[in-house]
Amino acid sequence: MSDDSFIREVNDEMRREQAQKLWDRFGPALLVLAILVVLGTAAFVGYRYWDETRANRSGDAFSQALKLANDGKNDEALTALDQLEKDGYGAYPLLARMRAATVKANKGDVDAAVKDFDNVAADTAIPSGIRDMARLRAALLLVDHGSFADVSSRVEALTSDTNTLRHTAREALGLSAWKEGKTQDALKLFDQIAADDGAPRNTRERATLMSELIRGSGSAS
Repeated sequence: MSDDSFIREVNDEMRREQAQKLWDRFGPALLVLAILVVLGTAAFVGYRYWDETRANRSGDAFSQALKLANDGKNDEALTALDQLEKDGYGAYPLLARMRAATVKANKGDVDAAVKDFDNVAADTAIPSGIRDMARLRAALLLVDHGSFADVSSRVEALTSDTNTLRHTAREALGLSAWKEGKTQDALKLFDQIAADDGAPRNTRERATLMSELIRGSGSAS
């Protein structure tokens, strides 16, 4: 045997011994880690499938409830929405609560609709943006079915210059004030909307028309 062959064999044997030592030391841990990775991946894929399945099922149920409402089958729609609120998944129970209140309003049961919106607004577990929207929806119903105080108690806080809902909140408050003969209050609110560059174009146009109507009636003096 040549010196080169002997050296190669020694080196190979040393490498095998080093590899065996490494495996003896770290092999079981690496094997456990590999198993955990496989199990974790399987669990993640399984959870995503389960999550998507539940979300799709709730989405289909919500779409069916909307179709019933759009077809004028309000009682059936309310039954479907109530069931979705109980056993729906993700955001759908909350969407069902909001939509059910709208269906009740369309049926003419404004008191029940306002109560439902108020309940959403009072639920601190719900994101603040949705709660503000519920306050606004209740106020819009109360423009025709409540007092200025009723509307104000729900949307006064939404009329600040930094609130994204300020335009509609001011419009609801302005209409309610105008209905009760509070023309100066109404005019101030409509002028605020008309002068707000951040307000939607159609909202500014309505506000301008209302301001002109109030001034033209002579009640603004």
